[in-house]
Amino acid sequence: MLKRLLREPLAHFIILALAIFAVYGLLNRGGAQAPDRIIVTAPKIEQLTEVFGKTWQRPPTVEEFKGLVDDYVKEEINVREALALGLDKDDAVIRRRLSLKMGFMNASFVDAQSPASGELDAYLKAHPTKFEIEPMLAFEQVFVNPDQHGDKTGQDAASILNTLTENPATDPTMLGDVSLLPAELPLTTKSSIGQTFGTDFAEALDKATPGQWTGPITSSFGLHVIKLSERRPGRLPALDEVRDDVAREWANDKRKEFEEHRLEELLKRYAVTIEYPAKSGATP
Repeated sequence: MLKRLLREPLAHFIILALAIFAVYGLLNRGGAQAPDRIIVTAPKIEQLTEVFGKTWQRPPTVEEFKGLVDDYVKEEINVREALALGLDKDDAVIRRRLSLKMGFMNASFVDAQSPASGELDAYLKAHPTKFEIEPMLAFEQVFVNPDQHGDKTGQDAASILNTLTENPATDPTMLGDVSLLPAELPLTTKSSIGQTFGTDFAEALDKATPGQWTGPITSSFGLHVIKLSERRPGRLPALDEVRDDVAREWANDKRKEFEEHRLEELLKRYAVTIEYPAKSGATP
């Protein structure tokens, strides 16, 4: 009978509960000590009511307000009792949360700072690749599909180029093969063109003489006879054009620099020992 009872999940729960209360009793022996004080401050009440208002789009009623305060007091009691029992120890979720909150503290310290005069402009010039405006290209094209022309693909593309060169009035849309690719592409970043047609195509297009039909240029789709319509070179923008982006990146770098410096200082207070498992083989 006893063995069967011990196998019941409810019995396990009761035993665990009794153990927790036993530990609690040992930690709180003496019973005559003054109770801990829980103070629900005015800022905390404002925070509770503000959160309620944002959630429900209205202020709480008297009854709801009482419930907010009661819930906070209940939560505070449970947190204190859990800490007294050591329930926070070796809890991965709590560890990550505490580490995250330390990160928030570091971030708030940096966010409270403002860049000095000229600091953003200096940051922009020191990190041009982060903010450089890409080259942009616009072009027309006649597509020659290798699946339809086979071994004559290159020859047919050269013939189309010759036609367009000798007869500028020729309508290019009447030449080439039907395709989902656009016959004309407005100003588009060079990197976007490279993502669609391939980097070699984008490089060749960038080197083309504006206003002249040239090619054929190879892409991942086939051969193209192209005419570069417009080229806008890349450039480093003025600070006023990208101030918000520069300020964000400046703050990110400052935050990272502060966190690294703070960690370096904190490490001085600890002796770190790493014990590798015997079966791990070579030391990482």
